[in-house]
Amino acid sequence: MTHASKPAARPACPNFSSGPCAKRPGWTVDALKDCPTGRSHRAKIGRAKLAGVIERTRAVLGIPATHRIGIVPASDTGAVEMALWSLLGERGVDALAWESFGEGWVTDIVKQLKLPDVRPLRAAYGQLPDLASVDFARDVVFTWNGTTAGVRVPNGDWIKDDRQGLTICDATSAVFAMDLPWDKLDVTTWSWQKVLGGEGGHGMLVLGPRAVERLERYSPPWPLPKIFRLTSGGKLIEGIFQGDTINTPSMLAVEDQLDALAWAEQVGGLPGLIARAQANLIAVSRWVEASDWAAFLAKDEAVRSWTSICLVFKDSAIAPGQQAALSKKIVALLDAEGVGYDLASYRDAPPGLRIWGGATVKTSDILALLPWLDWAFAQAVADLTSK
Repeated sequence: MTHASKPAARPACPNFSSGPCAKRPGWTVDALKDCPTGRSHRAKIGRAKLAGVIERTRAVLGIPATHRIGIVPASDTGAVEMALWSLLGERGVDALAWESFGEGWVTDIVKQLKLPDVRPLRAAYGQLPDLASVDFARDVVFTWNGTTAGVRVPNGDWIKDDRQGLTICDATSAVFAMDLPWDKLDVTTWSWQKVLGGEGGHGMLVLGPRAVERLERYSPPWPLPKIFRLTSGGKLIEGIFQGDTINTPSMLAVEDQLDALAWAEQVGGLPGLIARAQANLIAVSRWVEASDWAAFLAKDEAVRSWTSICLVFKDSAIAPGQQAALSKKIVALLDAEGVGYDLASYRDAPPGLRIWGGATVKTSDILALLPWLDWAFAQAVADLTSK
């Protein structure tokens, strides 16, 4: 339903970026007041803060004691690259790509690592590759949730328990919003700035026992920069997984992550976080059902993301050749009104809109945003068709 006049209600928080994502409700800079600024991260207090992030992350997510959890540099990208460069090369690789980040890992594996036996399994934006065709005698690299496509794997049932290769999962827009099968994931990565709305620059790396065994048994034939090294003398550097980071972390970002984890505990832990994100998708879904112009990029509800909610235009609403201009115009109108920031679809994705629906976004703000989307669409179409 389109709106000729501006809606009366406005989102209390207009931040709908897919990364960095909205801060937790009620956040102020006062949340950082206990940060040991000016102190070494290797001092007792710094180590305690870093270890606290690891311990509370394990508790909230239910990560088994068999899995190591480390804080690593360069966000989720750094964590994934550490895994790829440190673990791949022993056997062939199946690399799944159905959006830009998965495609980026394919590029790194093929063009940078130059592995000879790589099988890319691709699908178009809005779809998944054939999961049944994955060969678990090989290493498997995939994203759990495609941030730029709004498509997630439905569960972990497709991952074999008796696999010979490793599963390396980029889960950055899924962790803290979706229930992950840790026993099926040998390597899992994410960044702080997604579902919990933390600050950028730091990544998380979780290694299961099979990944540790590979690291201690296999050495890749290429040189590893210091920032990627997870072993020394053929043994895992355990300190990385106890709060001894490879490079100097931001203690302000660490303090902020501790605050975000405390909030996660207050809203019911992982079940509470999942419920908050799912409620956001439900709100958008009801609106899409009644919309004469918006549709989900992911047509299959079973694989539709409830964090990165990606919308496209119906062809009946606007000619395909005008959709990119329409998207740009809508985003500009919402920004100018201060009711919705950073809602553009990813640059490589089909033109449309992308609403972050992770746990830090209140459903009341989603509900307040939706009439503004209708208003901006009507204004943008009128502007485009008048030219």
